Amino acid sequence: MKKIIVSDIIKEKAPEFKGTVISADVVNTGFCPELWIEFDKMLAEFSENMKIGDINKKEAIKATRNAYKALGKEPNRYRPSSEALCRRVLKEKSLYKINTLVDIINYVSISTGYSIGGFDEDKIVGETLILTKGEKDEVFHAIGRGLLNIENLPVYKDQESAIGSPTSDEERTKISLDTRHILIIINGYSGDRGLDEAALLICDLLEKYAGSENVTTMRF
Repeated sequence: MKKIIVSDIIKEKAPEFKGTVISADVVNTGFCPELWIEFDKMLAEFSENMKIGDINKKEAIKATRNAYKALGKEPNRYRPSSEALCRRVLKEKSLYKINTLVDIINYVSISTGYSIGGFDEDKIVGETLILTKGEKDEVFHAIGRGLLNIENLPVYKDQESAIGSPTSDEERTKISLDTRHILIIINGYSGDRGLDEAALLICDLLEKYAGSENVTTMRF
């Protein structure tokens, strides 16, 4: 389990922030049919009960957008990943099936509204991550997006560079089929209400569909 430090700038601009980190030994697969039976059922219920104009009213998404604004980032241009996923679902665009671990994270992100970081823990440099603000001209290769301007985005940094933001994670530490140790971070810019439930859901899905062992969970 990595230690996570919240910087003073995040405490100042997003004072309600609470996070939960989960570390586990896992077995990843390219596709899990059982997971997607559950996933498709959730998506059907989500589409029936949610309208696109309501997405930004979801507590976790609204709070993340407000944190972006407080830090000086335009959330309509750099949407939090949870918002982008929800919008994709309601626009009736099919979700990418990436791999089981990433699919689990996307499942929980859509159902809860939290932007959730997922990392191959073995690729993280050092034992500490710091949640801080991205700076001008920092190089960040967003997964599937190319270079992302992370200036004024909240970002997690290891000893080498930034590895994750609510908008996208970085290629260097991304989850692959070879991932055996996963680190998941639930970003609660709306506070701690709902964090425990989201963590329990992730742990349940990891156990059922990724054979998780040695699971540890910590609030920060």
